[in-house]
Amino acid sequence: MLITSLLPLLARYSLGFDLVAGPDETVTLTIIPRKADPKSPALDSGEARPISITASAAEIDAELGRGVEGALGQLIATRKTLADQIAAQRQADEDAKVAAAEAAKAKAAKTTAAKPPAPTIPPKIQTPTRPPADARPEEPATLF
Repeated sequence: MLITSLLPLLARYSLGFDLVAGPDETVTLTIIPRKADPKSPALDSGEARPISITASAAEIDAELGRGVEGALGQLIATRKTLADQIAAQRQADEDAKVAAAEAAKAKAAKTTAAKPPAPTIPPKIQTPTRPPADARPEEPATLF
């Protein structure tokens, strides 16, 4: 029943198990989610948190026997929902980045097309070729 309960997690993660015997015939079963694909994004802390059950071996077997209705089954279903939400948010973020980049390209192209070409010939400045009519040769010319 353990593997059947874990199938929803196995679709998305690689799982590690740790079994530890405790006092008074208790057992601690820890299930550790890991990235299944090295190319996939890093797991969020909520996804990577280990699932730990401490009880007697008979109680753990009985809980696992309940399947999807048991605590482990419900926890796994909740984690799967969380992982689906995170994946959807990542995809929405990626789509928004692509849309923003395309909008920026379109705006840049529109701005470039709307600008008039820069003049290549500098404007001519009219400089006087003759001194003013009231200028005297013994005095320097003034701008005031």
